[in-house]
Amino acid sequence: MAEVFLRRLSRWQAEQQREAVADLYVEACRGMTGAEYGNRGDFLRRFEHDVQQTDFDMVVAGAADLVGCLYGYRAERSGAWWESFRGVLPPEVEEQTASGRVFLLSELMVTPAERGSDVASRLRMLLLTRHTSDVVVAVIKPDDDRGREVLQAWDWTKLGEFAPRREGWLRPPSPLP
Repeated sequence: MAEVFLRRLSRWQAEQQREAVADLYVEACRGMTGAEYGNRGDFLRRFEHDVQQTDFDMVVAGAADLVGCLYGYRAERSGAWWESFRGVLPPEVEEQTASGRVFLLSELMVTPAERGSDVASRLRMLLLTRHTSDVVVAVIKPDDDRGREVLQAWDWTKLGEFAPRREGWLRPPSPLP
């Protein structure tokens, strides 16, 4: 198997690579439950939105072709992002949001051939080493068993539920991403 290299992409580079990233998304979602996962058009609309967010950051893994990608952005200080949260948001999370110290992981994708390797963990380490966020949140669909397994392997804890049908997961407090 070829060596997998990681690199960070600027917002401009991410926009230029959008078709390759969409191809990766479709490949990474192959075999997952739920037809909505493989919808390339929906992904591209979400990606177009996400790439314009404050402090958007993206890392990719690959050799000749992309085999993995992780990106996210800083949550708005207004707290609008939390409006769909069901339940009681911990006060410290509200405070960190207001001070601009919450980073949202928007999408993690790894091709089936690279699952079980350390690609996802390497992407996470590279992406989060740049950010000084006190709170990092990943949001997944409740039926995303693979995503839940990855987050649990990283020792993240479930924060709660979002409407419509999403789970929020928190990175454990530590100096390491």
